[in-house]
Amino acid sequence: MGEIDILRHFRSAGALLEGHFILSSGLHSPIYLQCALALQKPSEARIFGKLIAEKYLNEQIETVASPAIGGLIIGFLVADALNARFIWTERENGKMTLRRGFSVKKNERVLVVEDVVTTGGSTRECIEALRGAKIIGATSIIDRSYGTADVGVPRTWLVSMNVPVYAPQECPLCVKGIPAIKPGSRR
Repeated sequence: MGEIDILRHFRSAGALLEGHFILSSGLHSPIYLQCALALQKPSEARIFGKLIAEKYLNEQIETVASPAIGGLIIGFLVADALNARFIWTERENGKMTLRRGFSVKKNERVLVVEDVVTTGGSTRECIEALRGAKIIGATSIIDRSYGTADVGVPRTWLVSMNVPVYAPQECPLCVKGIPAIKPGSRR
């Protein structure tokens, strides 16, 4: 399954939306990817997990970690395909942290998995919460940054898109008076 097939799946699932959106980063965009819709059928979502896992089969990944909530489904499926443990980070008092008894050992080989990367903020926060582990890389289904997001470790993706994003004060959609909606997980 190539990039075109993946985007076709997102469109058919109603997961590739057009309009005026406020992303979890606070930036505005005319495109929003609602990965939950693309991943709602386990048999289809499992394919994405296997495609990502194939990139890391020789990396001896011990643990897959994802930032909640967007990365949970795909992270779990990648961990399953790699026969690795799965954990997640979540916000506590606004800071990404390991909770629920999760921990990492010193130099534990960890892959960070996200659904969509725009600025890489959630991925960087997840990596920071995994102090002591050896972060092998970070990956996502969709890279909205067209390869420019720097998360401090090597990064891969299944689809890279060059999607415009705007600071709120520079957003042409706001200037046109088009109402913005915030569909993401950080409200």
